[in-house]
Amino acid sequence: MTTLHVIAHSPFGDDRLASCLRLLSADDALLLCGDAVYALRSGSEPHQLLQAAGLAQRLFALAEDVQARAVDNGLAKAVDYAAFVELSLHFDKVNTWL
Repeated sequence: MTTLHVIAHSPFGDDRLASCLRLLSADDALLLCGDAVYALRSGSEPHQLLQAAGLAQRLFALAEDVQARAVDNGLAKAVDYAAFVELSLHFDKVNTWL
């Protein structure tokens, strides 16, 4: 069963990003939104975790949040809200890391 994991909290406040990355299967994807897009800051520990995870075409970030936080995103595919909905329909389930 494939899962779209959604994280909206800052990666600097707790370890939910690291926990999520440990649980991702080869067919799962990760969407960063809200303050979670700070994980895309080059050189940060969360950025290194994302690079090491080898998510390739399975890492997404909500474009509006990337732009609002002025994060230079070279790692994740930026998506708008319509694409977010499409992603949620593509996977068997959606798991939001609250």
